[in-house]
Amino acid sequence: MARAGRTVGTAALVVLIAGGAYATADAYDVVPGVVTLAPEVAPAAPFPTAPAAGAPATGAQVLADLDAAAPLPESATVQGMLDGLASDPRLGPSVGAVVADALTGEVLAEHRPGGARTPASTAKLVTGVAALTELGPDRTFDTTVRQGPGDLVVLTGGGDMMLAAGKGDPDAVNGRAGLADLADQVAAKLRLAGRDSATVALDTTLFSGPELAPGWDEADVSMGYVAPVAPLAVDVAKMSEGEYPPRYPDPALHAGRVFAQRLADAGITVTGDVTWVDASATGDVLGTVESAPVAEVAQYFLDTSDNTITEVVARMVAVELGLPGSFEGATKAVLRTASALGVDTSGAVLADASGLAEGSALPPRMLLGLLELVIDPAHPELREVGTGMPVGGLTGTLTHRFADGAATGLVRAKTGSLKNVTSLAGTVLDADGRLLLFVLMADRTGAVGQEQPRAALDGFVDGLAGCGCRG
Repeated sequence: MARAGRTVGTAALVVLIAGGAYATADAYDVVPGVVTLAPEVAPAAPFPTAPAAGAPATGAQVLADLDAAAPLPESATVQGMLDGLASDPRLGPSVGAVVADALTGEVLAEHRPGGARTPASTAKLVTGVAALTELGPDRTFDTTVRQGPGDLVVLTGGGDMMLAAGKGDPDAVNGRAGLADLADQVAAKLRLAGRDSATVALDTTLFSGPELAPGWDEADVSMGYVAPVAPLAVDVAKMSEGEYPPRYPDPALHAGRVFAQRLADAGITVTGDVTWVDASATGDVLGTVESAPVAEVAQYFLDTSDNTITEVVARMVAVELGLPGSFEGATKAVLRTASALGVDTSGAVLADASGLAEGSALPPRMLLGLLELVIDPAHPELREVGTGMPVGGLTGTLTHRFADGAATGLVRAKTGSLKNVTSLAGTVLDADGRLLLFVLMADRTGAVGQEQPRAALDGFVDGLAGCGCRG
């Protein structure tokens, strides 16, 4: 791929995004086994303001083109900093890392960049890139109701597990499409046909295979860190409000029952229990509601590190490529897409698409290749992967990290945390205005929780931000 002349205009990776943070985390982006909500961090005053920021139609503030005259960091200096990180006892004995210049692609420092390591949620970068490449940023996932035999109406899942139980919210990502809106459409069609009753069935044939990955810990599911994967659900199958509530064991069935109630609310008598059809429904369409576009869905799962939605999107990539909508099909699809884009996937293994399962391994060099794609002007369709990653001290899983220091507001990165694993991959702007790419992975941290390993990684990135590192 062309590396010279990369611009931040196509990679809004060091920007301050307009709008609120999601302030959520993935399964282990908290101390393992402990679910807490830390107090809201007071904003620094003033926050760093990116020079020459503009406001494109997306609403994001972005930096102007990178200045090629900005001094390139001295490789020896950066390598010395990285050597110190690699030997930091807080990270344990298994560290892989690489730092590169965004404008030229030159690798400034590395430590075992080719060795595959457990990525945790940095694996979501693979799914994000694959989704925007294969599905496109404007693609939506439709939830449809079709006419079945007799009085049967078939609720057909199309890949939206973020349905609203009531009316949809056009400004939301989670809850863009509403089952009440869908029921109103169906009720109107039925009344036009002179009907006032119906029986509801489900078509979940879009996805196949198990709903839970073999590598997921039972606690991940029981504590609400992930839900069974289905082609439709209400509010990611949450049984109550909160960050990590219990999930419905059958998300599609729950969605079907909610739809039946909304249909009844719309004046249609619903008879019998919700059942399933054995084959894809092909009858006349009685109603359709659309999810948020893929660009927004990708930003959502990258910012919040939502495991379930990542798995759903990866399955949609698989279906798009003619592969089964299963865990196996999804992981094969996203890796195939990365390889087709020119990323070296040697040594890469994915047990799932979200990074939650045990058994995944990605080399730091591969994640660097994905970041290079995201900032490449030849791939503007990947911009939302960059804007979807959290901003240090401001949004998503970095809301309470980088709250002060040189990198506050100037680092954008995907977090990754599991038991014994801490990783971080993204971009940071240094003191001389040079945008740097970094991938930091440690997968044998020991039983120390997340605080110490994160402090080591964050301190290194703060050092990059604060150091011009010129020779």
